[in-house]
Amino acid sequence: MEVLAAGLHPRVRSQADGSHYTTTGELPLVPGIDGVLRDPKGRIRYTVLDDTRLGTMAERTVIDLDRSVVLLNGIDPGPGRGGDEPRDVIVGRAPPAHRLPARQGLLVLGATGNAGRMAIQVAKRFGAGRVVAAGRDTDRLAGLHALGADATCTFDELARAADVDVVTDYVWGEPTARAMVDLLSARTDRSAPLTWIEVGSVAGPEAAVPSAALRSARLQLVGIGIGSVPGRDFVKEPPRLASAVADGAFDVRARAVPLAEVEQAWTATAGLADRIVFVP
Repeated sequence: MEVLAAGLHPRVRSQADGSHYTTTGELPLVPGIDGVLRDPKGRIRYTVLDDTRLGTMAERTVIDLDRSVVLLNGIDPGPGRGGDEPRDVIVGRAPPAHRLPARQGLLVLGATGNAGRMAIQVAKRFGAGRVVAAGRDTDRLAGLHALGADATCTFDELARAADVDVVTDYVWGEPTARAMVDLLSARTDRSAPLTWIEVGSVAGPEAAVPSAALRSARLQLVGIGIGSVPGRDFVKEPPRLASAVADGAFDVRARAVPLAEVEQAWTATAGLADRIVFVP
């Protein structure tokens, strides 16, 4: 396949530096876990790669057709118009992926990142009830109301979001351990189900979950990632989601960078608000 766009996600960085839990240590490794491609028949495809060292940060790559979908005609594969953003959209669909009922309240931990911003928009579009965005950067939080967040809060104010039904967690680490205690202790009804979906770990790979959290409340911990969700399931959503992106339904922040500049962009853009998408 000819690669048209490949996103530089935190997951790609951990894949390359060997810190991701799927790392085997085998070299050589071409980074890149998903992308938008053109197949030999000229069709535009989105693909997810989770068990290969032949990634998408290349001019051409090899994929498993069962883990790819043909995108609708008219979708612009360029960044900001559908490009490589289906992955963020899919991650934003974490609650429906676990078959959770619509109209539930959702708390997004780490809402100021790219995936978190998308989670807010996708959740509101596809049936979530009240959506609360939580993060550290108050300036970025202020802009999330325009994306559909019904409320925002810092990590010190999580008690205000205690009665949600679902938490989508892109943070993990010590902040999640504290947030879990704060949320559970402030819930009006601790017997009401709370599903905690672990998606990312930007604050650290481990979180000390207190035993009381599991005994004193009806808490369910689940995860989304390679192993828990098959690659074939990941590619079920992109056609209509990518179409929604192309129609302007979502505010996608992406910056195109030539693949030839990958070395400079890899480190210089680590804290950038926009998603970096490598293009030919």
